[in-house]
Amino acid sequence: MKGTWWLARRQQRGLILALLILLVACAAWTVWQRAAMTGALPTTHPACKGWNGCDDPALRAVVERYTGPITALAIISTVFPALIGMFWGAPLLAREWENGTYRLTLSQEAGPLRLLAGRLGLAALYTAAGAAVLAALVAWWWAPIANTLTGPYWYDAAIFNGTGPASVTCALFGLAAGTLAGLLTRRTLPAMAATLATVAVPRLILQAVRPLWIAPQLRTSPGMTPKQLIGSAWSSGHWGYLTPSGGRADIMNCPDSGAELLRCMNSHGYTGRFYQAYPSSDFWPLQTIEAGIYLVLALALTALVIRRLRPPTATPAPADHDTPVAATAG
Repeated sequence: MKGTWWLARRQQRGLILALLILLVACAAWTVWQRAAMTGALPTTHPACKGWNGCDDPALRAVVERYTGPITALAIISTVFPALIGMFWGAPLLAREWENGTYRLTLSQEAGPLRLLAGRLGLAALYTAAGAAVLAALVAWWWAPIANTLTGPYWYDAAIFNGTGPASVTCALFGLAAGTLAGLLTRRTLPAMAATLATVAVPRLILQAVRPLWIAPQLRTSPGMTPKQLIGSAWSSGHWGYLTPSGGRADIMNCPDSGAELLRCMNSHGYTGRFYQAYPSSDFWPLQTIEAGIYLVLALALTALVIRRLRPPTATPAPADHDTPVAATAG
């Protein structure tokens, strides 16, 4: 196995170097920008979590100034799985057919599966490490202003997709998708296009169905009691009024507050208000669910690659029933 790992490192050293340069550049930029951001934060900012937590102009200015750069880094982490699949996974096997070296590779003593284990194993190792570093950089830079005033918030697409374990397993899924596409198409460019679609479609679907994985938290306030501040929670968009029977009326025909709200509620017989939201603690259950889905997809695609490369089992030649037994014995 040492020989296959040595060969894998030699063949992929350019990609490894490019990945290391990307990570070093992102890390240097993050350290520089985060230091400037934390130095500009007012001392009152820990008590201002949530979009309606406070109204501090100095804090708002800092948050608005650094939301764009943090989101940009999160987007790099978000598209990392597609980039890995396109530029590392797709050429991993397709290049053998394009260069005409696949016959020589498949005839090696190590065998195609051992060669695949060396190449794909090394690529998976660096892919997981790279995705983890990018996710950690995003989370570290974002932490001081996480879920504060105008954001960024934990449920924002760039933040959610660019941090947490799901970003790591999605990168492994991207690598497996690219490898399988390269094996099936045997051409790098078509494999890159197929990989982009294969990675993008599940990500968009999971983002759309994300609120369906777990039930939102129900928050109620009887009568004119002030509603609990939504803070850093993710609103489900489902809110309304409580009826005397304990039911919920999704009718949004009353003012937000004041005497007019009281008169409106009394005229309809409403006894209180409610809304549903996902608290920030739901970040980890949702991340765990999506990380598991991406991991299963990555393993399934890798199994397909192995099956396609597995040499056919030799079958014994059928006996010639037309030859007399005595003749074969003589």
